[in-house]
This record gives sequence, structure tokens and C-alpha cells, in this order.
Amino acid sequence: MARKSKKSANYLSARTIRRTAKENRRITRQFEQKLNRKHVAPSEYATVMKDPANVLEVEDLKTYFFTDAGTVKAVDGVSFEVPRGKTIGLVGESGCGKSVTSLSIMQLLQRPQGQIVSGAIRLTQDHGQAVDITKMPIHAMEKIRGKDVSMIFQEPMTSLNPVFKIGSQLDEVIGLHNPDMDKDAVKKRTIEMLELVSIANSGAVYDMYPHQLSGGMRQRVMIAIALACSPKVIIADEPTTALDVTIQAQILDILRRLKDQINSSIVLITHDLGVIAEMADEVVVMYAGRIVEKGTVEEIFKHPSHPYTLGLMASKPVVSRHVERLYSIPGNVPNPIEMPDYCYFRDRCDRAFEPCYGEYPPMISLSPTHKVACYCYQQPADKKE
Repeated sequence: MARKSKKSANYLSARTIRRTAKENRRITRQFEQKLNRKHVAPSEYATVMKDPANVLEVEDLKTYFFTDAGTVKAVDGVSFEVPRGKTIGLVGESGCGKSVTSLSIMQLLQRPQGQIVSGAIRLTQDHGQAVDITKMPIHAMEKIRGKDVSMIFQEPMTSLNPVFKIGSQLDEVIGLHNPDMDKDAVKKRTIEMLELVSIANSGAVYDMYPHQLSGGMRQRVMIAIALACSPKVIIADEPTTALDVTIQAQILDILRRLKDQINSSIVLITHDLGVIAEMADEVVVMYAGRIVEKGTVEEIFKHPSHPYTLGLMASKPVVSRHVERLYSIPGNVPNPIEMPDYCYFRDRCDRAFEPCYGEYPPMISLSPTHKVACYCYQQPADKKE
């Protein structure tokens, strides 16, 4: 059997790995020093919302992971807005950058490898003020995480601490952001939150451990923790993935009801198009770390435009349609370490033509609210330019 050549494209010499690791340490050290700064004046990360109606604005966000094999561009220029009181659905296949986008907003990336390289994340606060999360040091971010922006994580069993009771984990969040409340007031608020998410016998659940609850009950506890301080933005990362259909519907109803009750906005991250259709007001479609299409839920579902969005819709099972095999988008996602200069979806697209072999397509407006990154919709006047 012939020995595999060391010149294989997947082979990295020890010298290359050492050189890459040294360069990565130099780059990440600069970002870490910025995040760990002390005594930073609030004016350094204060900003102004471009649209006062928005509660969150993500602009040209780039989040990279510096690994020994190379730099992974997990999020590469993502921009979207979250209007006050609305639900934004972030949809795409696994590995497209949905969760990394949400972790960037929360400043919960796996550091030092994962870093926000550039861009802006503007979050509105009280009295018309706003902050840029990308410029905030860690100690300042800790004051708004859980209070102004919170997250419902994908797997509650790994998100809840198994050695602490449910009550103490909720008490910690409420007490941290409400230092003026005494222990009795904190406990009362915790039990109220458990009742708010439709947990029966909340007093007994208060003294239980996570392993004593079912999956649906644990997910309700996660929602209670996320909503305990009435945040302005709730990020729900695959909140119903591990649940059966009946419990899934209950969880979605709770989210919808509580959003209206505390006047919050939701960033709903999922690959389930059915959940998006039911919950979202606007939809953002991601592919390989970039946004390929965004619009209202009616525009995306009734008039999907990007070939990738069309592929997602075609792969969704329909009750009234009989098929022997569900549609699958051909080809593979490009290597995140060596992303091409042209459209990332070109090699999997059945509509590719000459312009697709040029630079990455810009976002093209199909309507005031519907945009798509595809040369198929470029007008002749734009092509001449």
C-alpha cells in the first residue's frame, strides 16, 4: 500500500502548526487585553441606534476562531436589525454561524480562540441610551447580560448546574441584577417566574435538582431564568430541538405569551422552518457565515428567492405531498478555513451563470424589506456599473 504523501492538501507540518499557533497567540492577546481592561469609561462603548425603533442592531459582524489549522471565519459580515416587540427568525443548516452570532451578542464565545474581529452590536438601554457590545469590557458586559439581553440555551441539561437546586440558580440571576432585594423577595420572585412558565407545584420544584425534572420542565426553567429580569432581547437558541411535538408547542406558546407580557424582542435560532413560520415576524437566512436572504416571514415563505432558501423549502416535508425521498441540496459547504472569493453557494447551485464566477454578490433589494445576495436578481443597469 502506497504511503500517503506529506504534500497532501490536508497535511500540516509541525513547523507550520508552531508558526500558526504563535501568530494566533499574538492576535488573540490583543483582543484579550481589550476585553480585560479595567476602569473603562462608559463613554468608550456608548453609541446611538441608527433606528430608534430597533432594540438590537448587528452591523457587519465578523467573528473568527483562530485555530492551529487556520482561521475559521464562522461569522463573516452579518448585518440585521431586531425591532422592538418583534421576533426575528435566524435560520440555516448546522454550522452556518447562527449560534456563533448569538454567542457574539452575549460575549460568550470560547476564548481566546473565538474573537469578535470587527463590526458593531448596538443594544438599546433605558432613557434612549445605547451601547456597542463589541467595545465593552467583560466587567461591563456582566452587568447587562441577563438583565438587558439574555439567552435560552439549546440543551437545558448541560446549561443548568447539576449540583445546585433549581431555586438557587434562579435566585442567583435575580439577586445579581437586583442587589436591593432581600432573600425573601428574591425567593418570591423566583417562584413567581416558575409559575409564569406554567410549572405546577412551583414551591416543590424550587427545591429540586435538574435531574429530577423532565426535559420539558427543564426547558421551562431555562426560560424562567432568561426572563427573570425582563430583558429587552431574548435569544432562543434551538429552544425546542430536544422536545417532542406536544411539549414543543407548549414551549412556543409560553415564549410568545411572555414576549408580549414583558414587551421583549426575540431572536429565534432554529433550523425548523415550521417553528419559524409560526413564531417569526422577520426571517434571516444564513449560509456559511453570511446572510443570503432576509425579509418578512410572508416574503420568505411565499416568495423565497435565493437558491439556498429554495433548497431549504424543497427539503421540508409536506403532509399533502407524497414523495419517495426528500430533496437534499447537492454538494457540500465550503471549507470554513479556505472560503472562496466568489459566492459560497455557487458550486452547489443549479442557477449559476457567468457573474457568479466573479466576486461575492452584494445584497440586492427586491422590496423595501426583502433582500437577497444573488446575481440572478441584479438589474441590467446595476450590471453595467
